[in-house]
Amino acid sequence: MPVPIQHPVDILRLNTCGSVDDGKSTLIGRLLYDSRSLMEDQIEALERSADLTGGGRIDLSTLTDGLRAEREQGITIDVAYRYFATPRRRFIIADTPGHVQYTRNMVTGASAANLAIVLVDARQGVTEQSRRHTCIASLLRIPHLIIAVNKMDLVDWSEERFIEIRDEFEGFLPRLDVKDVQFIPLSALTGDNVVEPSNHTPWYPGPTLLGHLESVHIGSDWNLNGLRFPVQWVNRPNRPTDPELHDFRGFSGQIAGGIVRVGQKVMALPSGQVSTVKQIWTYDGPLQEAFCPQSITLMLEHDIDISRGDMIIGPDNLPGASADLRARVCWMHSRPLQRGRKYLLRHTTRTVQAVIADIEDRIDMATLEPVPDPAEMALNDIGEVRLRTSGPLVFDGYSTNRLTGSFILIEPGTNATVGAGMLFPPTEVVKPEYSDFAI
Repeated sequence: MPVPIQHPVDILRLNTCGSVDDGKSTLIGRLLYDSRSLMEDQIEALERSADLTGGGRIDLSTLTDGLRAEREQGITIDVAYRYFATPRRRFIIADTPGHVQYTRNMVTGASAANLAIVLVDARQGVTEQSRRHTCIASLLRIPHLIIAVNKMDLVDWSEERFIEIRDEFEGFLPRLDVKDVQFIPLSALTGDNVVEPSNHTPWYPGPTLLGHLESVHIGSDWNLNGLRFPVQWVNRPNRPTDPELHDFRGFSGQIAGGIVRVGQKVMALPSGQVSTVKQIWTYDGPLQEAFCPQSITLMLEHDIDISRGDMIIGPDNLPGASADLRARVCWMHSRPLQRGRKYLLRHTTRTVQAVIADIEDRIDMATLEPVPDPAEMALNDIGEVRLRTSGPLVFDGYSTNRLTGSFILIEPGTNATVGAGMLFPPTEVVKPEYSDFAI
């Protein structure tokens, strides 16, 4: 009797990265094809293309041909997203380009990922781009990392070659503070160790790629210590004929950290006003409690002044507040980052003016060592900067909370996103004026 398929409840967000032609597109296609996550017409089109090209082998990379077509046309390359599900979990894959000049797109795709897959061509070994993407995954605090040694069929499934690549990675991984790493030998082209175990690797006792994706623990990836609720919108339905919505005034947004419950005492920053949670609303109805990263609307007991860009917090694990910031920045624009330049800084739901006070170092991707006091930061450079904003930000260190510890820099004239930043932990925390959280 077949086992009924249970509705998957959690979502794993992952991104694939690596050098050009390491097999990212083929790997994604293999995952979709072997997990039976394609529509029938897609499968038929793949099989027809195999007959046309001869040899009878399906070209799985055609599932992401749209991205390659963009590259050939010379237009902007964006991150491509793919979705599939198994009985155990749902997946969102961010397919990021491999070219060095598109490293900024890797940052975009990895910014919300729980897991990163770094592909390495078994013939080429570890390249500068492999180190670059692994370094970025570490800087973005992606909790889980898979080093997928691809094209093992082209090196005769050599265990020695796999160990050589693994040892080279393990030589620099301790400097990147990466804790959960899984090395998997595979062939995306033939499907070995992607969804089904391979008979060619009796020396490899670990899981397949899909098996690891289904079982990796992600429940503790979100920060549930200390409520962080950036207000995105003041929700006033303005329906005088509806008795339930006549005086409704709620605050909508996505929980960026912690848990909120009905009856909980909260504080609104930067004003310091305090109140109690009266109701928690979602699209599906009211809740007694909600947690990160749910999108909700809060109603408070008291009619206090809160607007977009403010943050509602709990009494424990208070955030920092400062206008002088230290951050690690990935520069994404052809015009270099220089001292004294002014930008708009968008942090959670708040936008302020910012000036680059100093550039303290830049990471040399060949050695992963910092180069102190550079004159500027060029496209795809990563380095440490100091910023001064027009008003204090309420934030956490990126290592503590990826949502309240990150920001983007925007060029005022063009409205182009020119940089992505990760804040260092604050030196001082918020000091509530009302220590007893009572009005």
